[in-house]
Amino acid sequence: MPRIRLNIILIVLVFLTLLGFQLQAFADILYLKNGRSIEGLIKKESADEVDLEISLGSMKFPMKQIDHIVRSSSKEAESIRQEWAEEKIKGQERAREAELIREHEPKQVNMNKQSGHVVVTALLNNKVKANLLLDTGASLILLSRKVADNLGIDIGSSSGGAPIELIMADGRKEKARMIILESVKVQDSEINNVEAAVLPDKESATMSDDGLLGMSFLKKFNFKIDQKNDKLILEKL
Repeated sequence: MPRIRLNIILIVLVFLTLLGFQLQAFADILYLKNGRSIEGLIKKESADEVDLEISLGSMKFPMKQIDHIVRSSSKEAESIRQEWAEEKIKGQERAREAELIREHEPKQVNMNKQSGHVVVTALLNNKVKANLLLDTGASLILLSRKVADNLGIDIGSSSGGAPIELIMADGRKEKARMIILESVKVQDSEINNVEAAVLPDKESATMSDDGLLGMSFLKKFNFKIDQKNDKLILEKL
């Protein structure tokens, strides 16, 4: 290769390298007397201390701990803040994706078997626990009057839910009150705004548990029963 061409290539490479360094944004650097150095952007500075902004927050350093400061230009500071803002958005997106993955992972729920039936404990409206019989034949969650009272729902008032008619397992028709539960949580699986019905006193008195966990909750999941380990497996759709 001719020497002149080689020199031109070397000059171009050096120029590109220098250009790369010029495009890189440098932060403010605090050099401390203990030999450490901290990079960030100075938010506030007084005779007593320096408030240094970093990507995750800010730190304060007494002036007596600082040996000297190398400062960035206004353009460099603006570029760094833009990088931080972009990284924050990416971090939030990664956190949302991770939360969605966790939310849709199959979750195991402890259950009790009573006379061949499955009973699980549910937290209603984040305040009342209820032992509910798993019933895929029930279109709604059905609750006893006692549970409704504990939830502060007065089914005798106009705000206590709309009247509906239920067809029970034995074919009988019973009047009930339809309500919307703010949340239903079964161990680590939670659904908001779930339809439910409050059974009348007479029907409530015949129930051995607090109600039925019906399809208004279960339809939000792929679910199966692990009989061997007494677990209900819920996988959110």
